[in-house]
Amino acid sequence: MYLGQKVIVVLPAYRAARTLKQTYDEIPFDLVDEVVLVDDKSPDDTVEVARKLGIRHIVVHDVNRGYGGNQKSCYDKARELGGDIVVMLHPDYQYTPKLLTSMVALIGNGVYPVVFGSRILGGGALKGGMPLYKYVANRLLTMGQNLLMGEKLSEYHTGYRAFHRRVLEACPYHACSDDFVFDNQMIAQVFWHGFTIAEITCPTKYFDEASSINFSRSMTYGMGVVRTSWRYFLARTGLLRWDLLGRRDR
Repeated sequence: MYLGQKVIVVLPAYRAARTLKQTYDEIPFDLVDEVVLVDDKSPDDTVEVARKLGIRHIVVHDVNRGYGGNQKSCYDKARELGGDIVVMLHPDYQYTPKLLTSMVALIGNGVYPVVFGSRILGGGALKGGMPLYKYVANRLLTMGQNLLMGEKLSEYHTGYRAFHRRVLEACPYHACSDDFVFDNQMIAQVFWHGFTIAEITCPTKYFDEASSINFSRSMTYGMGVVRTSWRYFLARTGLLRWDLLGRRDR
């Protein structure tokens, strides 16, 4: 609980058995009220490890729904449990849970409704072992997205995100893709509905157990990001109606 607001951490899990405990052990439970793990039909024993750790809220998909589909279940469950501040934390230990306190404080004090952990601020990406081609792609995509979307984020591709409940209620995230481009489509919704995003410096780690997508999937993701950015640009300039964004009430 933070200033009377319920804090929930959601863990979108796939093949996270080897890193889940390390991630879970660093969660600041003096601040966090509930942990939700959504397993996307992992072929390993992620669910068994989660149960041994005592995670009470475990959602198991009967089919693999993809990264975006996993997040949809995460946010649905967090809202069902009455979460006021919801933090998405990858259970592969690529992002440190120790930043939760800062992220929650920014939202809980009403400074920002959304907070991202940025691997780019402070140079954490390359220091943490991000492959050079991914770093270059990240920078090029982000530059293009900022131009098209009229924003100034340091990166759009981090998997460490925190939201106030009203953001999840305003954004029709179920309309987004079930694949990796979900993240960028949801960012488009966040901006469309008038919310601002804060960023904090986030160290990151790249190692064998950390989740990653291969080059082919990265190319597909990149094309999806470009398509999302152009559609948002056309929508904000009044040249296109994009139903995915939802009705803007703010």
